[in-house]
Amino acid sequence: MKFPRLPLTCRCVGLFAVASALTATLSSGLAADNLPAGIQRAVFGQSADGATIEAFTLTNPRGTTAKILSHGATLADLQVIDDRGQKVSVVIPVTTPPGPQGGFSTAGSVFGRVANRIARGRFSLDGKVYQIPVNNGLHSLHGGRRGFNRVTWQAEPVASAAGPAVKLTYVSADGEEGFPGRLTATVVYTLTANNVLRLDYTATTDRATPVNLTNHAYFNLAGGGDVLDHDLTIDAARYTVFDADLIPTGEIRPVTGTALDFTKPSAVGAHLARLAPARRYDHNFVLDAGGTTLARAARVTEPRSGRAMEVWTTEPGMQVYTSPLSAPTAKEATPRQGFYCFETQHYPDSVNHANFPTTILRPGEMYRSTTEFRFTAK
Repeated sequence: MKFPRLPLTCRCVGLFAVASALTATLSSGLAADNLPAGIQRAVFGQSADGATIEAFTLTNPRGTTAKILSHGATLADLQVIDDRGQKVSVVIPVTTPPGPQGGFSTAGSVFGRVANRIARGRFSLDGKVYQIPVNNGLHSLHGGRRGFNRVTWQAEPVASAAGPAVKLTYVSADGEEGFPGRLTATVVYTLTANNVLRLDYTATTDRATPVNLTNHAYFNLAGGGDVLDHDLTIDAARYTVFDADLIPTGEIRPVTGTALDFTKPSAVGAHLARLAPARRYDHNFVLDAGGTTLARAARVTEPRSGRAMEVWTTEPGMQVYTSPLSAPTAKEATPRQGFYCFETQHYPDSVNHANFPTTILRPGEMYRSTTEFRFTAK
């Protein structure tokens, strides 16, 4: 299959003084910037290498807001208003600039050049073997030690008929983190009037290279607490089997009869006890639509507020991850899960499995990928 052509704490007090001064300077020029309606622009801080981090807040007519940072192309906050007028942040918010190590961990950032895992950080392409830095045991995860989540992208507001938008661009040099080719990647965040946050990714290259981009936002539709009782449906009848290091074996199996069967609505916590010893989800689902069109991949509903989110994507796979909120108590059989991720993408380690949809992008081709997070409430 080819791509369609179509909270770290800042310890430097002086940094905040600089950021405040920059914010004041930028704010005084907002009128001159002539920003499109529904977009606010500010300085968020500085990266570890001294680059200015900009924040763009998108607001739709319902009052829903999405804050996007230029560092890591990060979804720093997503405040959703339900039909009762109640507004909560449905993602882990990023509130401080990155620390000395750079990056914001994994919260809300875009991962690349290759999201997910590459076995032993090694792959062969056109007869040449490439070695990527290993940063997850023996393997490479989310682009290596300095993936796209740890760099500052160029950002610009976009006038869009669909709603306020911001376009972020990053040029990855040939050989960066061991990958071949000069890759130009973009992601456009658009917040529509009907409460859809849309992410449109594109990429081009001057040499053949693997590409697999995704966003790693942590969601909780209640705005806090655990997610064990959230009802989840995943439009996937199969999954990729993996070994003890979460590296795919190449086998694809049905979810029927397993803890991964969410083909009908089921509570997130209903089957966790069967996932011993980790008792959490970190699995790649083979989506029914196969990545051939924009189609629904998942639906999750929070029972108390009635908030619901649907994930739609053009990708063939989706990694579902649940993060522990706390260790189990004496009365609990499983950990309490505080957040979940829906990482729409190609399969993990696709570059080493000929039977998986290919992640190879070649000169003259255009990588295109779209994911939408659609919010509603009863």
